[in-house]
Amino acid sequence: MSLVVLVGNPREGSRTRGVAVEAAGAVGERIGLLPPYDVVDLAGLAPHLLSPVLSAGVESALERVAGASVLVVASPTYKGTYTGLLKAFLDRLPPRALAGAAALPLLVMGDPAHSLAVEVHLRPLLVELGALVPTPGLAVLESRLPELAEVLAAWADRVAPQVNIPSKKVGI
Repeated sequence: MSLVVLVGNPREGSRTRGVAVEAAGAVGERIGLLPPYDVVDLAGLAPHLLSPVLSAGVESALERVAGASVLVVASPTYKGTYTGLLKAFLDRLPPRALAGAAALPLLVMGDPAHSLAVEVHLRPLLVELGALVPTPGLAVLESRLPELAEVLAAWADRVAPQVNIPSKKVGI
């Protein structure tokens, strides 16, 4: 059983990554999966994602994501939705690659008007890949980052009971 954090921010060392790792910790603690967690940060893979031939790094990242029991999928909000970088990566997964995994969508955003993007845009993508997606996804407003621990605790308390960890997960 594994908890993997997938970060779709094109900037290395992003706030999105920090929020995602903390979110993984909050949920992981409640479901009995303790750190360290595997973090797949797409910032370093960006130059290789659109190549017709998969690099070893992209292939490894795809396998790690597909093999997760629990997957935190995080992105900053760009133009009202998740990043193209995240979409380009997830498009490399075969159909139903996330079947049996619990996927937890998370978007970091500056404007509360984008709060529905987690449910309207990111959740359907993860469901299309076969993931079980507990409700609600997490929309983190940048203005609430100073109180992130409280935001994550409340969210983790709501979603953790819905996370069913599969006994067997098949990768890509």
